[in-house]
Amino acid sequence: MKKVELKRSGHSDILEEQEEDGEVNGEASYPPSASPQAQARRHAFRKLKEAKQSEKSMDFDDLLPHVGEFGRYQKLLIFFICLPACIPCGFHAFNQLFMSPIPPHWCRVPELEAAGLSPLQARNLSIPRSGEGFAQCSQYVVGNYSLMDLQPDPTWPIVPCRSGWVYDTSEIYSSIVIDYGLVCDRAIYPTIGLSALNIGGIIGVYVFGTISDKFGRRVSFLVCLGIEQVFGLVTAFAPDFWTWTFCRFLVGLTVPAIYQIPFIISLELVGPSYRSFVTVMTCLFYVGGMLLLAGVAYLIRNWVYLCLATSLPFFILVVYWWVLPESPRWLLSQGRLQEARIILNKMAEVNKTHLPESFMQKLQDRMLAQQALSVSSAQKHTSSGFFSMCHTPNMRLKAILITVVWFANETVYVGLSYYGPAMGDNEYLSFFLSCAVEVPSYLLCWVVMDRWGRRWILGIGMIVGGIFSICTVLMPEDASMATLVLYLVAKFAESAAFLIIYPFAAEQYPTEVRGVGIGFSAYVGGLGLVIIPFINYLGTEMLVLPLLIMGVVSALGGILAFRLPETLQQKLPNTMAEGEAFGQDFGWRDCLACVPEQTKKDENYEENDDEEEIVPVEELGQRYSSTVGRDGEAMGEATPLRRLGRQPSLIRQTSVMDTPIIMDASGAMKLTFWV
Repeated sequence: MKKVELKRSGHSDILEEQEEDGEVNGEASYPPSASPQAQARRHAFRKLKEAKQSEKSMDFDDLLPHVGEFGRYQKLLIFFICLPACIPCGFHAFNQLFMSPIPPHWCRVPELEAAGLSPLQARNLSIPRSGEGFAQCSQYVVGNYSLMDLQPDPTWPIVPCRSGWVYDTSEIYSSIVIDYGLVCDRAIYPTIGLSALNIGGIIGVYVFGTISDKFGRRVSFLVCLGIEQVFGLVTAFAPDFWTWTFCRFLVGLTVPAIYQIPFIISLELVGPSYRSFVTVMTCLFYVGGMLLLAGVAYLIRNWVYLCLATSLPFFILVVYWWVLPESPRWLLSQGRLQEARIILNKMAEVNKTHLPESFMQKLQDRMLAQQALSVSSAQKHTSSGFFSMCHTPNMRLKAILITVVWFANETVYVGLSYYGPAMGDNEYLSFFLSCAVEVPSYLLCWVVMDRWGRRWILGIGMIVGGIFSICTVLMPEDASMATLVLYLVAKFAESAAFLIIYPFAAEQYPTEVRGVGIGFSAYVGGLGLVIIPFINYLGTEMLVLPLLIMGVVSALGGILAFRLPETLQQKLPNTMAEGEAFGQDFGWRDCLACVPEQTKKDENYEENDDEEEIVPVEELGQRYSSTVGRDGEAMGEATPLRRLGRQPSLIRQTSVMDTPIIMDASGAMKLTFWV
């Protein structure tokens, strides 16, 4: 018989098997003639022991310093393949704004045109006056008129347009509005098309995330890139509005994923200390695509040619089929050791380093041990859904606050981006400036986020953005420049908050539900992208009305963000129990506190060095799974909220930008929940 003990000694946990008659923690032990289920449990224990040993000896992040954490191989791959792939995302996410400008228009009266009147003469005779101009959606039923004065008779009845419209093409000569007749009772159709783009994004981020996790980052990225470029090109040849909308929906499937997949590939190739840099560079390349779009749209005013110009050049990315490697971290998680070995050897060769063969053997041992835990891990995550967080008051409150703040932040940020062309006197310059202010915002946020805390940047950014958006209502209608300045300040503040919301939310959720928690909050936040085009549509009647609505939503979201506990310099929760305890004593009276004091070691920390605990085999899988962090590193079973043994003190918190990357047990990043 065997007695299984989990002993604690020093900084590590030691698993020991002792031959002894009797029971294992009150349960009958398993003789050689035991049932297959019992033998399987014994086999799982051996794998757990092997996993413990390999966990201590080798992890993928431990291997990177030997092949290069950010060597020449990673720099070439990231700066010439992954980051340039973010540029078309900025093009396709916003080029639709420049496809649907609305030119001045009025009702067409064919009988007057047949009588030989010019379009302007027909307008003066048949169109009622509206303010300082002419009505755009109504006409007179023209009776008897004189060719000498061509003046309408006020007694003529007024009816909606009967035979289409005439467009003033002196400034706007190409638009889907002109080609598809999207004015008057069809004026909301371009907004429906923009909403369809965002609906596609909500669906696509899950579809391509699943493909990426199951079939690899390379396959998912190439399929996504192909769909984006092909249907971005086909959009130019759409014969009617609904075909055009369907093409935009298919393009929308790829818009978030085409940004996220190369981002994930980049993060999986570099060491933890470089992930912040890669994250900020990805944001900057994405914004760079938006800045380029402003210039391209200014030079190309024809919407068909704009579709071609924002799609055709990126077909050159087909060369990625031959040069883009698969993520070695993902290959290892799938058990494809030989393919991972080839890529790692190539990485070491380009970086002028050497990959010891023993390291690959240790990785293989760890991989096999992780596979033995896959079933128990799947069972654990199945039972840890999002709604399991609603069972306790503190976790329920935090989950609701995170989701509401996320919705407010993402809705307002994207809404301000969409509204850029409507601000100021020049839509192209306004859009360019609205994108340009994001660059210093991201850089400033990168510098201060580890000094001032996450909560203050998020809350103040949303409140300031909301206040300046609301202030636009106070500007007179002719103060276009002052309104533009207020808008740019609001966009600057919202961009900083937008960068913070994801890592801050990820740090609030416990490790065991972080993936599903982030996924739920992000999907609810994505619903705002479907709504915001209709809010912006209200600006056709009153320019500052959408800014007023977005300002109120942003300010309320910022106030709620202060109710969340600060995570800077705090050890983060691992289990649901720790998540409930984390920030449990935090109340509104604590909201003014900025950077918290760093967590200190307990005075009695050294007293638990020699504790022993006997556990049943059934609990070992659960205990072990809690020791694996999202980067595949041993975290230990002791946590900041419940210490079961000695743990090393927290020297420095991992970079905040590492937090959002959801990993599985083998260290492969999970893309499905990166929204």
